[in-house]
Amino acid sequence: MHQPVDSSFKSSVSRSWASADDGGRRRLLIVAAVLVAAAVAAWLFFGGGADAPAENPEVSRPSITVIVPGVTQVADSVKAVGSIAARRDMPVGVQGEGGAVTAVLVDAGDYVQKGQVLARIDRSVLEQEVNQLRASLTRARADAALAQSELDRAQSLVARGFISKADIERRTATRDSANASVGVAAAQLRESQARLGRLDIRAPEAGLILERNVEPGQVVSSGSPAVFRMAQDGAMEMRALVAEQDLAAIEVGQAATVQMIGSRTQYAGQVWMVEPVINPQTRQGLVRVSLSGDRALRPGGFASGRIEVGKADRPLLPESAVMGDAESSYVYVVAKDGTVERREVRVGMVSSAGVGIASGLTGKEQVVLSAGAFLNPGEKVSPVLHKPQK
Repeated sequence: MHQPVDSSFKSSVSRSWASADDGGRRRLLIVAAVLVAAAVAAWLFFGGGADAPAENPEVSRPSITVIVPGVTQVADSVKAVGSIAARRDMPVGVQGEGGAVTAVLVDAGDYVQKGQVLARIDRSVLEQEVNQLRASLTRARADAALAQSELDRAQSLVARGFISKADIERRTATRDSANASVGVAAAQLRESQARLGRLDIRAPEAGLILERNVEPGQVVSSGSPAVFRMAQDGAMEMRALVAEQDLAAIEVGQAATVQMIGSRTQYAGQVWMVEPVINPQTRQGLVRVSLSGDRALRPGGFASGRIEVGKADRPLLPESAVMGDAESSYVYVVAKDGTVERREVRVGMVSSAGVGIASGLTGKEQVVLSAGAFLNPGEKVSPVLHKPQK
């Protein structure tokens, strides 16, 4: 409220103004101006601004773009981790008597055909034995031919009475014995040749050489460890460890995507075996996913994969909306009053279309689109709904 000006103050000012000269009047004007300014300032400070409108708290809140994802039919998947291995890991060892290795013809990483010679073992002793048995077979055949010839001549003389029946029987027995000796010599020769052939270490099937564990000069035998390891047909697989509760949804024939750690390349695969035993310590089961024989798939390498177990209606978010830490994946949700809340989520299938949320969202929430890294739970914001470009 304005205070009335005292009449005595007015009259004193009038008398002073009338009695003052020009310099005094100027001083009076300055004093009056100062008094008026002081009065106005006091009025504003003590009551003049009491009826001014309060500052709007909405103005200080940052504007944040949000998205209401709804639900979309996406492929439902199960996460798995494991290692790469040969689908059929084949050890190759020495079949025969063994001996000193004279040559190794392949190295790790080579692709070989079925029956291809991988290494050779010293053959000098067995080669001489084969030559000896071959000569014995030639002699046995000559003896058999001579016995047959003598029998034929004897039979032609029986009618004339020069040869008795007993001589014919004796010569027949000699011929049969010679023929038997031919059979024995031939069998011994074939055995020796087979033993000679087994000195060559050959690939049992076509495939990729994974390990070479032998060098020229090394002495090996049938009791030695495997001298080579190979992957049959070069086929690889991921041996994936899957949580017990997820195994029920996995079946043979389901598609999978596998990615090596440290690589962005994704490999298409297919579940070909779900092992029936669950590890009682880790509560995980082993799922084997077949992969093509790509050279980048190295056995023993660590990999992660996703197995498509069906389709489901899930919220689908851009990758920028989903964050993660050492414990879990999460998003920021804006409540009706503008408060930012952290929401734990379980990520499902990830594709070029976005990130499917397996659990944690209904699709009706306002999810922060891309500024989550700059927000804190409990902070107040002004949500701005994102409008997708058509």
